[in-house]
Amino acid sequence: MQTSSESKGLSGAAIKWLALITMTMDHVGVLFFPNVILLRVIGRLAFPLFGYMIAEGCAHTHDKGAYLSRTAGLALLCQIVYFFAEGSLYMCILVTFSLAIVWIIAIDRAKADPSALSIVSVILTSAAVVFVCVGLPALMPGTDFSVDYGLFGVVYVVCVYLGRSKTEKLLLGAAALIGVALTSPIPFAIQICALFALIPLYFYNGSRGKYNIKLFFYVYYPLHLAVLEGIYMLTRHIGA
Repeated sequence: MQTSSESKGLSGAAIKWLALITMTMDHVGVLFFPNVILLRVIGRLAFPLFGYMIAEGCAHTHDKGAYLSRTAGLALLCQIVYFFAEGSLYMCILVTFSLAIVWIIAIDRAKADPSALSIVSVILTSAAVVFVCVGLPALMPGTDFSVDYGLFGVVYVVCVYLGRSKTEKLLLGAAALIGVALTSPIPFAIQICALFALIPLYFYNGSRGKYNIKLFFYVYYPLHLAVLEGIYMLTRHIGA
């Protein structure tokens, strides 16, 4: 039975469903309706919603290592498919989330044991994340290598995780999202609409939701991309 606090507002499952729907609309827009700006605007909500729930997952999981393994494993699978299918080195959102989880694990270890070694570990992890997000793209001109949502995308998840209250999480998250908008290749007027995701997140009640559909969300990401790409290639072939 749900408590009164859980029956009000939006559960984690509801937030994930909203993220999934807005993400799908964004990808449909990119592939089939690139001139329909509304689809891209709606799609800006997906990353903040998913990123917030990744931070929540880190906060509530009993094994961050296993959480990282699942996310990074799926990221690796997607990247292998992208490379062999399209020759692309673009790092998908799961890579962004994996980097954030690694950073969070390092921070947590330093908080639990503030030794010189753990502090150095946080510094090295921070430098590694910055290098992957900023340094590597600069060292690989002529390729499409970059991390989805860039450094500020990783920072967003970490900021939400570090926030001690919902207000802090939303404020720190908003600052990171502004950073994303300022550095994104997507026009600022479109990317800044990601801030609207803070509205449903304000109503997030902290509960998991009635149904445990975690596996579905892990499967849906690569599956829906494969289906959309297949339809896109088929329609191009028919139209040729």
